[in-house]
Amino acid sequence: MSNDNGPLFSAKNMKLITAPLGAQNPITVQVLGICSALAVTAKLEPAIVMSISVIFVLLFSNLIISLLRNTIPSRIRIIVQLVIVAALVILVDQILKAFAYDVSRQLSVFVGLIITNCIIMGRLEAFALGNRPWPSVLDGIGNGAGYGVILIIVAFFRELLGSGTLTFPGIGTVQIIPDIFYQWGYVNNGFMILPPMALIVVGIIIWVQRSRNKALVESN
Repeated sequence: MSNDNGPLFSAKNMKLITAPLGAQNPITVQVLGICSALAVTAKLEPAIVMSISVIFVLLFSNLIISLLRNTIPSRIRIIVQLVIVAALVILVDQILKAFAYDVSRQLSVFVGLIITNCIIMGRLEAFALGNRPWPSVLDGIGNGAGYGVILIIVAFFRELLGSGTLTFPGIGTVQIIPDIFYQWGYVNNGFMILPPMALIVVGIIIWVQRSRNKALVESN
């Protein structure tokens, strides 16, 4: 299957998914979406749900804007984008309240703040307004996944080292560090579940990424 730009899963199209996972990651390279990385990563479950929510909103907002790109007057394009994103965020919020109420309470206002997420507005402006629907869909998936990977990594280490557990959607909290460790004197690091530690973990991820990819350092 192909479109006007070649095969749907050509190397060029697949790069739209893979690049944001590494060299063009929206959080560690473009430094976007940092606020939610600080706010929803104390536990793994809300980080996973937030990641899925952002992927959903970014995918469909990119698709809709791309479909409408030739009909949106330039003067009101930001308003149109905000209306579309807001409608999708409301849909996500209502789904979470209906099927994952406890997680919805944990995420609190941060689901609504997806509307102002710099990653979403940035991709609509930089990509969806100038590209066809299929590449826009892939771009939405890629950037949403790149955002989600960082959130999940940060939440994994924060919850594991801060609480000794990991909380999974549909499963609940699983004790990872055995009780025998606590009997031997192991103590959870309470600092890990405080917001400043999220920024420190993100900083460590950025340092590791740039130490492995010298091109990122040279480009800056």
